[in-house]
Amino acid sequence: MSQHLYYKQNRLKQLRAFCRVARTGSVSQAAETLFLSQPTVSLQIQALEREIGTVLFERRGPHIKLTPEGDVLYKLSEPLVEGIDKLQETFAARFGRLESGELNIAAGESTILYVLPEPVKKFASLYPNIRLKLHNVTGRDGLAMLRRDEVDFAVGSMLEVPDEILYRPVVTYNPTLIAPLDHPLANKGEDIRLEDISPYGLILPPRHLSTWRIVDLVFRQHNLGYRVSLEAGGWEIIKKYVELGLGISIVTDVCLTGEEKLARIPLNQYFPRRSYGIVLRQGRYLSPQAKRFIEIMEDMFEIERDENGQPVTTPAEIDLGSSMV
Repeated sequence: MSQHLYYKQNRLKQLRAFCRVARTGSVSQAAETLFLSQPTVSLQIQALEREIGTVLFERRGPHIKLTPEGDVLYKLSEPLVEGIDKLQETFAARFGRLESGELNIAAGESTILYVLPEPVKKFASLYPNIRLKLHNVTGRDGLAMLRRDEVDFAVGSMLEVPDEILYRPVVTYNPTLIAPLDHPLANKGEDIRLEDISPYGLILPPRHLSTWRIVDLVFRQHNLGYRVSLEAGGWEIIKKYVELGLGISIVTDVCLTGEEKLARIPLNQYFPRRSYGIVLRQGRYLSPQAKRFIEIMEDMFEIERDENGQPVTTPAEIDLGSSMV
């Protein structure tokens, strides 16, 4: 066997080890997931560095970090390695067969509760042998998992999209004031003004979340004050405490089923609509099961497509900083 052919046959092993180390940030963790010894993974990385003629990692004690050259190689090689490793699944999918595999999706609690149930139900009924994992995480943690390739994609609402992230809106919901049925604002209807809301205590999610920042921005733009009477996490909790008469709230109507004992007043004239969609890392290889789930979700919410069958997306309607909920 020629030396050139030998190196070609070992290139995949080297790149697989390199990508796993880049993803985990640890030679030992990469070795564990690859079922190899740590020295074997280190030797594969060293051989790859010699062959390419550049240093791929900065080594600082137990911690390693990609060099600029290593980052370029990772972006080039990761989709190739994933594509080869999942070749059998992709081949079967071309013939309409999705009989095995795993799909990991990161999403916030509100997305899991209100946006994903029907797509998940349909996907599970069509592909019962695909193991589906929903990771209930905050926006920051979801993006971190996406960057480490621990999930196939995320679903959520993004207000600012980082350079290495792709965001494809799928469905849009309206801002709505909710109040107890006997509240003075309950019968205001669409004639309601921010001045009417200002004197009453608001129940809002924690301050670091985007909902609070949007409320704060809109009231400041209209030179009005507002008062927060209660801070609570989760739309279900907020709805419950509004029903109990502890305050009013401004929510996205994704969380409203119509069964709540609440007055609902649209606030589109003051607050932006909120989109939820697919969040992807640029260059990430999408498995056949990931592609199929995204297609199901986009079809279910009737996403507009161009002449090539690609989804037509729109930018976020307000820019307040990175968020995914």
